[in-house]
Amino acid sequence: MALDKPYTDIPGTTIFDAEQSRKGYWLNQFCMSLMKAANRERFKANERAYLDEWPMTEEQKLAVLARDLNRCIAAGGNIYFLAKIGATDGKSFQQMAGSMTGMTEEEYRDMMVGGGRSIEGNRRIGEDGSAQAHRQPQGHGKGTR
Repeated sequence: MALDKPYTDIPGTTIFDAEQSRKGYWLNQFCMSLMKAANRERFKANERAYLDEWPMTEEQKLAVLARDLNRCIAAGGNIYFLAKIGATDGKSFQQMAGSMTGMTEEEYRDMMVGGGRSIEGNRRIGEDGSAQAHRQPQGHGKGTR
């Protein structure tokens, strides 16, 4: 029985709920493995071979290899786990967030220091504000959540 999810109409947002958690379990476990230096070294030496040790979907593996964090999130990744990939690559959380929004690190920082995106036009899909899916690199105009 599917749960009612009234939060699916938030533009550019994937909510990490129980369904996403199940979907991304092995992706997130892989990310947590990067907490150990030996695993980071193994991953950096041969990323594909290391990923193939995990029972992740091919889509999840390709998203990691591409460092496409939006795809990782769509595939069940949790940003707090995915941050381990960024740390392995020497990226700050701010750099990662900027890449997810199509902004430079500086543009993302300036937006956040300025109070973030306006909620005007961004409360629901279809309001045509700046956070609407068709205006986002992860949205591709498909009305993604």
